[in-house]
Parts: sequence; C-alpha cells; structure tokens
Amino acid sequence: MKLALAIAAGLALPGSAFAQAHQGQHDMAAEPEKPKTPPAEADPHAGHDMSGMEENPTAPAQAFDPACPPEHAKMGHCTPKTDAPAPAADPHAGHDMGSMPNAEQDGEVGSAPAPAPPGDHVADSIYGADVMSQSRKELAYEVGGMGYSLVILDLAEVGFHKGHESYRFEGEVFTGGNINRFGVKFEGEGVFGKTIDVLELQALYSRAIAPYWNLQAGIRHDIRPDPSRTYAVAGVEGLAPYWFKINAAAFLSNKGEVRARAEGSYDLRLTQELILQPRIEANLSFQDIPAIGVGSGLTDFEAGLRLRYEIRQEFAPYVGVEWRRKTGDTARFARLAGDDPDTLSVVAGVRIWF
Repeated sequence: MKLALAIAAGLALPGSAFAQAHQGQHDMAAEPEKPKTPPAEADPHAGHDMSGMEENPTAPAQAFDPACPPEHAKMGHCTPKTDAPAPAADPHAGHDMGSMPNAEQDGEVGSAPAPAPPGDHVADSIYGADVMSQSRKELAYEVGGMGYSLVILDLAEVGFHKGHESYRFEGEVFTGGNINRFGVKFEGEGVFGKTIDVLELQALYSRAIAPYWNLQAGIRHDIRPDPSRTYAVAGVEGLAPYWFKINAAAFLSNKGEVRARAEGSYDLRLTQELILQPRIEANLSFQDIPAIGVGSGLTDFEAGLRLRYEIRQEFAPYVGVEWRRKTGDTARFARLAGDDPDTLSVVAGVRIWF
C-alpha cells in the first residue's frame, strides 16, 4: 500500500512541475519587452571637486513673492518677482587687460605753441567792423577799464586832553581806474586858538601791482612845522589778509634826510551800521633833525580806538580814544618846547566820503 502511494506521488510531481513551467513560459511571453535606456552623456565636470566652491556673494537674494509661492513656481504655474534683475555677466571678466597693447598712455605733452586767437569776429560781418570795434571798447571800459573819482575824509575830529581842545583831519582825493590812479593825500592837526602844528600834502601816482595792493610814488611837502620840507615818496598801500588796511612809505627830503611811516587799521563790523576801528601809526627817522624837533630812531607812535555809526556809508559819526607818545630825542625836543610827549585824548568826529 505504501509502495503504491509513493509511486502515485512520483508520477504526479513531474506533471505539476511541467504545468508550472509551462504556465511560467506563457506569462513571460505575454509580458511586453521593456525599451532599452540610452546611455547617459558624459558629464564634463565629472570628477571635479565642487565642495570648495562658494556661491556668488554678489548674487541678489530671491525675495519671497506672496502671489507666487515656491511650490507653485517649481511647477511653472507662476513666476516670482525679484527686487532687482541679476547683473549682466561681464564679457571681459578674467581678461588680462595689462597685457593688451597701448594699455598705458605715455603722458607726454606736446611742445607746440598754442594757436593764435582768431582775429575775425562773426558780429563784424553782420553789424560792420567799425560799429563792433567801438562796441568792444565800450564793453571793456564798463567791465573794468572805467575811471572814477573819490573824496574821502577819514578823520575829522576834535580831541579833549587836560582841558585843551585840539583838532585833526586826514583824507585823500584821487581819480583814475583800477590800475592807474593819481591822488592827493592831506593831513593836519593843531590846538584851537594857535597856529596849525602840522600840515602835510602828498601828490602820488598809484599803480596796481597785485590784487588789493598799489605801489605809490610822488612828492610830499610839509608846510608846517617850520622850516618846511619837501620829500620824494615811495611806498605801498593795500589790504593784507583778513582785511587789514596797510600803508607804508619812505621819504627822502631835499636836505638828504630819510624818514619812514607805517599805518594800519581794521574795521570790525559789530552790526551792519556799527563799526569798531582799531588804528596804529609809527614814524621813524634815520637821523636827528633838531630844526623840526625830530630825533633819530622811533620818533613817535599812536594807537587809537574809534567806534563809528554809519547813518549812511558816506556819512558816519564816531567817538573814541587815542594815545600818542613821542620817544627818544623827539620826546626831549618836545619837553624843551613846553609840549607834553605823552597824551591820552577822547575824540569825537565824523567820517565822510563822496
């Protein structure tokens, strides 16, 4: 019995195995054949180490656009907005410009003279050469070549010192232009009730030698003190930096005596109308001149402070103080003549020009 069962089982197994194999062959034949995948193209950067490279720090950051979320942008549903367009690539990036020819200029400047200015004028062909020549002369005159005249009385004052009243005046008259000018300077002083002590006249030719500076030359004549003197004059006058008015001159008399004078003043504008003016003056002599009471060296100096009020620029009354001192032999000559070599006066006057 067992033997019969074993034989039956052995006969059944080959059939089922054959059926399974046959069924498998039918399934494989029914399944369609898959297409072959084409080989991938060679990556030109294969094998390169990209880990050391950094992102471009100058690339603009992508701003978040609420109307176009990143997930929609990836699917192509929308395009996000950016703050600024990406900079265009520089076509010359990485080029060595130093190796290019003519990269540097030699810096040489030509030695040829400048061309002469044109001698013709277009307006001459329209209005005529004679008419335009006269017009150009008038234009040059009006923009700097014109002349003018001025009379100025810088000091016209009365002084009060120890019960004595004195007077003093100083001014200038001139005519000309900005380059050439002719003028007369005058000054004098004295005590009321007595003969004038000093009266000085200067006739000067003035020539501009620099902006704000004039060279002056001429003649000075002292009517008083007696005996009178006549001098040749050479000096400079102008405005120093910070608007200090300077006047310096040297004098050679007809007796061969040499003297010098220096003056300086400054207008300190407190308001538009109120002006405080410090003023100094010093006189020198290179020899004793007993006939007119002048000693050698520094003969005298003065320092004053005046406060003026410009009712108009042409008319300005003022008050102030002035200290005057004679030194050396000049002080000794003054004492012998009965004068005070050291005085402090209160002054009041007016400054006028027209």
